[in-house]
Amino acid sequence: MNRTFLLSLTLLSSLFSSVLAQEVTKVSEEFVYETAPFPSCHASTIAQTADGTIVTAWFGGKHEKADDVGIWSSRWIQQKWTTPVELANGVQYQWVNPVKDKDQLQPAKRYPTWNPVLFQPKNGPLLLFYKCGPSPRSWWGMMMESHDQGVTWSKPIRLPEGILGPIKNKPIELADGTILCPTSNESNDDKDEWTVHFESTRDLGKTWSRTVPLNNPSLVSAIQPSILQLGGNQLLAIGRSKQSKLFQIESPNLGKDWGEMTLIDLPNPNSGTDAVTLANGKHVLIYNHVTKESSQWGGRRSPLNVAISDNGKDWRTVAELENEPKQEFSYPAVIQTRDGRVHVTYTWKRLKIKHVVLDIK
Repeated sequence: MNRTFLLSLTLLSSLFSSVLAQEVTKVSEEFVYETAPFPSCHASTIAQTADGTIVTAWFGGKHEKADDVGIWSSRWIQQKWTTPVELANGVQYQWVNPVKDKDQLQPAKRYPTWNPVLFQPKNGPLLLFYKCGPSPRSWWGMMMESHDQGVTWSKPIRLPEGILGPIKNKPIELADGTILCPTSNESNDDKDEWTVHFESTRDLGKTWSRTVPLNNPSLVSAIQPSILQLGGNQLLAIGRSKQSKLFQIESPNLGKDWGEMTLIDLPNPNSGTDAVTLANGKHVLIYNHVTKESSQWGGRRSPLNVAISDNGKDWRTVAELENEPKQEFSYPAVIQTRDGRVHVTYTWKRLKIKHVVLDIK
């Protein structure tokens, strides 16, 4: 291989990298808060409300699984985040003094809360889904709603038995108003098995239906899907697996039936991802481009990357949001707002929630 050829390859590689860099531009970045009344946070979510307000939520407390972990939220007003407020906690109540006219509820036990998911339907209130319970193997689904763009919220209601709501990533709304929720289980019949399924509601969470588990966990052990819209009735779900790669599974009929789950050629360190279909038909994926076994990065959730696809299946990595070795930048949430920009929130070292705004061509 001669020197001229090597130089040509180098120039082509540089030109290709420059083209990729032009696909995505970082507009702004900041932490949602600098100080908070909790030391640890995780699992953020983000949505744009009916009036254009951007709202985010996450769980915060002493540490993941601690009983004091609650669901916290902030709103982006005039390019600044409001002071975080706690929206929900896992306090369970019981009746005491069961005598007529003296019945009252008192706190009995508090469980940790988990994985909030915000979603704004086309018609209806802003919805907040989250999980409550001692662990992901035994938690249950909860839901709240806000009629004033996330300022105030209804009392939490527990979802029907067997319904968890969207497990980490946002639903999509179909043309008939059906809200299709990507969800999963981390145990089945008390076995440590990861399976993906989908839940749907046509009346803003009053009644529900769900699919059966869609993967064989002995082949692909998967949770936490995101839903991409490929055009027509085709949907593609993509997400986290234990097999060191991302999974995908496709539906030809808007989630009524799903095909075989397979692995794709993108690494995954057993960490959550998120993805969204843009108005121009492109698809954006936020994920950790590293495996759990990687010695270079210490097997941690870094770097945090942006990938783009024209068809939902062939991905090109175009940017890094974070790349500090042996640190955690994880559990991203991504949306496109009505101005066309892409907003991403994610866990920053379990200490803060970071917000990044991108322009993607």
